Amino acid sequence: MAERKLSLSTLAPAQKRQDRKRVGRGLGSGKGRYSGRGLKGQKSRAGSHKMRAGFEGGQMPTYMRLPKQRGNTSKDAMPVGPFRTFTQGVNLRDLEARFDAGAEVTPEALKELGLIRSLRRDVKILGYGDLTKKLTVSAHRFSATAREKIEAAGGTITLLREPKERKPKRRAERPRPVAEEPAETPEETPEETAEETSEEPAEEDES
Repeated sequence: MAERKLSLSTLAPAQKRQDRKRVGRGLGSGKGRYSGRGLKGQKSRAGSHKMRAGFEGGQMPTYMRLPKQRGNTSKDAMPVGPFRTFTQGVNLRDLEARFDAGAEVTPEALKELGLIRSLRRDVKILGYGDLTKKLTVSAHRFSATAREKIEAAGGTITLLREPKERKPKRRAERPRPVAEEPAETPEETPEETAEETSEEPAEEDES
């Protein structure tokens, strides 16, 4: 079949056009009355699709409720909560594969080899893998296993930041109130008590 010459009268879409769903055109149309929106409520009203993300109908949204929840959010509870710290971990197996014996491992060298992403965050050397080379490793933190394996291979470690010593909190001892001793009262003699209890003699009438 010969192809038709392209002209304004022969233009046609590549795919057959589908008619959009026409709602609210009477009960006989199949999509009348509530038009697929159900009964009442916010989502049945006009403009309900324009609600911003995270809107919960006016109640306190989740992203505002979460910071108020109880939990490990104090500075003593690091690295949890808003005071959390971040470290970039590098395993010993990566040092074994990327560095030669006697090399000096620094954050700058790790960044150049693509083992860490940023120099702004602390670097922690982790102990996963074996190390057979003598390396001089400088980092902010070391795990106990990594420290043992580096020293066992003849290498040395250098801390770029001294660890902070946490002192346990002690409650301030409040001075206890001293109980005041009652004032001593002078003891009364039996003669004085007898005089107080005796009645005064009645006065005689003068007649």
